[in-house]
Amino acid sequence: MSGMRGLSVFISDIRNCQNKEAERLRVDKELGNIRTCFKNEKVLTPYKKKKYVWKMLYIHMLGYDVDFGHMEAVSLISAPKYPEKQVGYIVTSCLLNENHDFLRLAINTVRNDIIGRNETFQCLALTLVGNIGGRDFSESLAPDVQKLLISSSCRPLVRKKAALCLLRLFRKNPDAVNVDGWADRMAQLLDERDLGVLTSSTSLLVALVSNNHEAYSSCLPKCVKILERLARNQDVPQEYTYYGIPSPWLQVKAMRALQYFPTIEDPSTRKALFEVLQRILMGTDVVKNVNKNNASHAVLFEALSLVMHLDAEKEMMSQCVALLGKFISVREPNIRYLGLENMTRMLMVTDVQDIIKKHQSQIITSLKDPDISIRRRALDLLYGMCDVSNAKDIVEELLQYLSTAEFSMREELSLKAAILAEKFAPDLSWYVDVILQLIDKAGDFVSDDIWFRVVQFVTNNEDLQPYAASKAREYLDKIAIHETMLKVSAYILGEYGHLLARQPGCSASELFSILHEKLPTVSTPTIPILLSTYAKLLMHTQPPDPELQKKIWAVFKKYESCIDVEIQQRAVEYFELSKKGAAFMDVLAEMPKFPERQSSLIRKAEDVEDTADQSAIKLRAQQQPSNALVLADPQPVDGAPPPLKVPINPESVARSVSQAYGTLSSIDPQTPSPDLLSDLLGPLAIEAAPGAVSTEQHGPIGAEGVPEEVDGSAIVPVEEQTNSVELIGNIAERFHALCLKDSGVLYEDPHIQIGIKAEWRGQHGRLVLFMGNKNTSPLTSVQALILPPAHLKLDLSPVPDTIPPRAQVQSPLEVMNIRPSRDVAVLDFSYKFGTNMVNAKLRIPATLNKFLQPLQLTSEEFFPQWRALSGPPLKLQEVVRGVRPLALPEMANLFNSFHVTICPGLDPNPNNLVASTTFYSESTGAMLCLARIETDPADRTQLRMTVGSGDPALTFELKEFIKEQLITIPMGSRALVPAAGPGPAPAPPVAQPPSPAALADDPGALLAGLL
Repeated sequence: MSGMRGLSVFISDIRNCQNKEAERLRVDKELGNIRTCFKNEKVLTPYKKKKYVWKMLYIHMLGYDVDFGHMEAVSLISAPKYPEKQVGYIVTSCLLNENHDFLRLAINTVRNDIIGRNETFQCLALTLVGNIGGRDFSESLAPDVQKLLISSSCRPLVRKKAALCLLRLFRKNPDAVNVDGWADRMAQLLDERDLGVLTSSTSLLVALVSNNHEAYSSCLPKCVKILERLARNQDVPQEYTYYGIPSPWLQVKAMRALQYFPTIEDPSTRKALFEVLQRILMGTDVVKNVNKNNASHAVLFEALSLVMHLDAEKEMMSQCVALLGKFISVREPNIRYLGLENMTRMLMVTDVQDIIKKHQSQIITSLKDPDISIRRRALDLLYGMCDVSNAKDIVEELLQYLSTAEFSMREELSLKAAILAEKFAPDLSWYVDVILQLIDKAGDFVSDDIWFRVVQFVTNNEDLQPYAASKAREYLDKIAIHETMLKVSAYILGEYGHLLARQPGCSASELFSILHEKLPTVSTPTIPILLSTYAKLLMHTQPPDPELQKKIWAVFKKYESCIDVEIQQRAVEYFELSKKGAAFMDVLAEMPKFPERQSSLIRKAEDVEDTADQSAIKLRAQQQPSNALVLADPQPVDGAPPPLKVPINPESVARSVSQAYGTLSSIDPQTPSPDLLSDLLGPLAIEAAPGAVSTEQHGPIGAEGVPEEVDGSAIVPVEEQTNSVELIGNIAERFHALCLKDSGVLYEDPHIQIGIKAEWRGQHGRLVLFMGNKNTSPLTSVQALILPPAHLKLDLSPVPDTIPPRAQVQSPLEVMNIRPSRDVAVLDFSYKFGTNMVNAKLRIPATLNKFLQPLQLTSEEFFPQWRALSGPPLKLQEVVRGVRPLALPEMANLFNSFHVTICPGLDPNPNNLVASTTFYSESTGAMLCLARIETDPADRTQLRMTVGSGDPALTFELKEFIKEQLITIPMGSRALVPAAGPGPAPAPPVAQPPSPAALADDPGALLAGLL
């Protein structure tokens, strides 16, 4: 390359450019010159071709696109001389990827170089294949590369490159390496004396055993022998010794390979390995040389991972903890970080937790480290090592640190402190103290889940209620109180403030006054909680205090006309209820105990960003059962009061009372089913009345496959011999019905019923899956997994492994729409009843129309937007045949049912419909969509449809969605449109428009001048 004067001049010109624009002009000029020369093949000598290809590579390295000349680069690979061949291989590996078509032209040439006897050409070919990889290369060249690797006649340099090349091919296509014939060869390669070949072969082994460790069990003792050889520094050349450490890279790879094998059964092999590990642990210390520290610590921390994997004796584990304890006290921040991270991983070993506690003070000191990464690791470690014995100390330290912690850590810190206080509280009063302190110090960073959890504990423990009410009253005396503290105080005082009636400053009137002082400063979501508290205070005041009643009624009257529907509804209903005497006391009676449920904080902690794979958060999460809410089957109680009869909407009262404190309300297991709160059980009736279950039952799902009336994509059999269950209702019809409404039953069989309630707002949706066990025996091995399409983000809360008899579980599902698509998510649901395993794959009704918002436009609003959409791809038109015959009113109702609003009067032809809607997604934002349907009164089975929007993908997806609805109207939508007559509706006496067939031939035959 040094002899190419033109290339040297070009590089000098580039370096002498004064600015980016001058450089671009020089590059463009050179690319134009190269392109001209490549076109004139008569003057293109091998020397010039080589020079220009080098220039292309240099331009590519500068960051400019080089979209030509690839053929010339590939053709140089077949050159007979080394200089041209070298250029061809280097430039091809840099410019082309594994999917480029030109690479297929070079496969034969590359193979000839690999199987040839020229070692230089072999190295060039192996380097190209190893850099590019690809399935075509792996299928064609893997056997030849394997032969090179095990060849005794090849030099170590070639074999080393062959091992790395085979590793790349295996990663691209695991079938490239045949396990049956290769396992023994792999074991022989580990006997290699050359450390270069051995290191490359060990890299290949790590990939192989990660895929199938059983086939390579014969390699295990060979890896131990490699470690023994390196630990004793036997036969290790000087060039492979790094700062006195024999080949640290090979040591790390050998120990990593050993971690893929489950156990070491041979006593002599196990003993030899532990001797090596002991030597590594004893011989590693912190020195001043950074490079040596890096190498020795790489070996050490891999050894620690191997020690934990092998479940070593307690003595060695103690030695590991002691060594890590030294690391977390040194000045070097990187070493401290590694020490804290690996000590966190050591928490997986139960026998060493007590030893780790000895370093608690040093770990707490790390919370004040200037490096935030170290502080995070220290917090993670404290969280993981906490138990009953040290919970008080650790939580108090976290609370103290909360005052000085930066904002980026406070949310995670408060969440972990709340979880530890809940799990390891010596008594519940201490738990209440901790959470209230937490809210007081970091209210902005305390999620609602935390104060919800406090309310659950207080509600379920009668002895705790007076204490909690007293503490809540104390915090209200503070001049500045956070809104979250006001919420929890208002809830507790509303429920249990009457228990403090004899204490000074705690009468109902005084509690109302101090809470009402803070009402003008709160945000809208807090006002309903305060209104509910006022109603509770009024209810608990018996006999009624006329002065207090007057003040509270004045507040209710004030908010009767509030623009917020929730506040307005509560104010109106509480005001009316407060006039009902005994009925008021029954409806607002003390909230029942919450059913036993697992903390939702654990799952929230898993969402905290954390780089440590074996973090303590995840270790804790593995020990926690599901946080899905389990509701017991309500049974009537003898002598229960009859349902209230008040002259207001009972569903509104139920909703108002049940939502009075956010999402905390639940069903009292002792409440009779006719009670006003019974709708909280959701859409599922666990014990249906006789005849309530549909008698339309289909055949079992088994060897014969899915019945015809069941949508094959909605439910799929798992195993012929274990999955035999009769369905109740049609799965496909249930799905289509839920596409047009937000609650109902998704799936039902004799054992379980799955229902859905959903709310949609913009691109966001929240669904709750209700899974009810209909039997008197539990359902076990319950699993629910969401298989999401690419355009949706879905987060399903886990369900418990067992659903108790006659019980129901709820599992929320959060949905966010990323971009327009008609694909649907699938719920892979399975359970075991007795010895039968049942599996169902159910489509989730998070369809495109759920992200549509109805919008009705006037002609002044519609036509400018329609004209602005200038044809494909923003505006698409299609003649649709095979349409289900519908009268225009029925078709209009159908469009309205999936949130595409018909705009009447915009089209002068009464046989046509014009519609509009707004689509929401993360990529498009709020996007206006317009549509026009031209029907033929003489033939209702065909029409012409035009759909337009500002996004091409949205236009296409919406057009296809509407077409699907028109061609096959689901059963669920029939209830939403009037029943069609036996034939098409008679057409109005107007001029007949051209038929859709004619319109298809003449796309310009739209209504002249209108649309």
